[in-house]
Amino acid sequence: MHNDPKPSQDRLDPLLEELSSYVSYPPEFSQEAYTTATDCLLDALGCGLLALSFPACVRMMGSVVPGAHLDQGARVPGTPWQFDPVQAAFNIGCMIRWLDYNDTWLAAEWGHPSDNFGAILGLADYLDRNPNNPWTPGKAWLMKDVLQAAIIAYEIQGGLALANSFNRQGFDHVLLVRVASTAVACRMLGGDQSQIADALSQAWLDGGALRTYRHAPNTGSRKSWAAGDATRRAVQLALWTMTGEMGYRTPMTAKRWGVHDVMMGGKEIKLVQPLNCYTMENILFKVSFPAEFHAQTAAEAAIGLSVAIRDKLHAIRQIRIHTHESAIRIIDKKGPLNNPADRDHCLQYIVAVSLIFGKLTADHYEDQIAQDPRIDALRAKMQVIEDVRYTQDYLAPELRSIANRLEIEFDDGSPTQSVEVIFPIGHRRRRAQARPLLHEKFLANSNQAIDPQISEKLLQWWKSPESFRNLRVSQWMDATATTIAPSKA
Repeated sequence: MHNDPKPSQDRLDPLLEELSSYVSYPPEFSQEAYTTATDCLLDALGCGLLALSFPACVRMMGSVVPGAHLDQGARVPGTPWQFDPVQAAFNIGCMIRWLDYNDTWLAAEWGHPSDNFGAILGLADYLDRNPNNPWTPGKAWLMKDVLQAAIIAYEIQGGLALANSFNRQGFDHVLLVRVASTAVACRMLGGDQSQIADALSQAWLDGGALRTYRHAPNTGSRKSWAAGDATRRAVQLALWTMTGEMGYRTPMTAKRWGVHDVMMGGKEIKLVQPLNCYTMENILFKVSFPAEFHAQTAAEAAIGLSVAIRDKLHAIRQIRIHTHESAIRIIDKKGPLNNPADRDHCLQYIVAVSLIFGKLTADHYEDQIAQDPRIDALRAKMQVIEDVRYTQDYLAPELRSIANRLEIEFDDGSPTQSVEVIFPIGHRRRRAQARPLLHEKFLANSNQAIDPQISEKLLQWWKSPESFRNLRVSQWMDATATTIAPSKA
């Protein structure tokens, strides 16, 4: 009898081994991670509730066919709808991501880890309402289960983003949402390490969506529902795996046909540090501005200059924006901007609006504001310049800065002061400053869709960590619901 190891082509890809091991046997997470996960969840909920005010978002939501609702399905916040966990994941994921206002992760790859709440909440709520389900019978699902799942999903997405740039290959970061949500969903369904690896192989074999819809001349609203689509697919893949659908051993390393060769030009996708809760502890919040995150500090700097220059807009000769390479690659845009999706990913538009109005809200991306001739007049006077130091500090793990600096010169040659913002208010280094503002942001956003008294109740749960963590998922989701469906007009 031979004891030779299996041929190399039959061994599980190391990345699948590492990810599935982490998901199956997660370490003990820090209290900071759980506290931050609570912040992330409530912030994501508020962003989603605010999105229900925008008809373009609501048109994408609802059932696949009219009237396909379940009596004991997962709830969709801000609506009376209840769906199976696949469609619930899409609805929740779509509304969270719509306004580009939820949390952010920046590294070699970018993304929004709270997108994973679409899968986590949709599945956890469904399982809690249906205790006789075949996967986790009798289990009471608590909010601490949701928070733990979120920390795991964030770490997978963020860990893979640290050194692997999918955008440079033309692929969208929602690939990482699908991978992270698939792993977590399979775990929530009771999958063991082997089943989680199988589900992960399916997620990778789906390949990646192209970034076409994020860049001119094709920038469009798909960027706002792509993450919801990724969470929907993730739950479906996990469910199929739990029926016994086979997985694949080498989706990453298979010669010619694997992810490394097909998607990455032969580059290996790898993790550069052990998986724990680093991503959750270092997540970035969009506290003040619904704008692509590389522009957050630029907006803050522009608002700081606004009062001093607002009455002298006509006399501006040049606006210099000193920034980092990633911002130039993603949001340095000239020429026409065709829709809100185009505008909220334009560094110059964001700076111009912030200078003119002294604030920046989701409404500033709509056509009515965009027609203001002052915006394009200022955009035409802007010069975007890379500061190599900013680029280096952006990638430094001990700093993770997202710096921008603004300088304005007038026709008579006189300058304004140079305003530099290194860390956005949602950065870990400004967390204490951010938390009260996150509370205000949540109330302002959620009051657009649900009773203000309910918003306040949700906030009080948020401020009581032990009570919140031991709350049933279905009870919390019921509190977010409404009897009035958002209009699709």
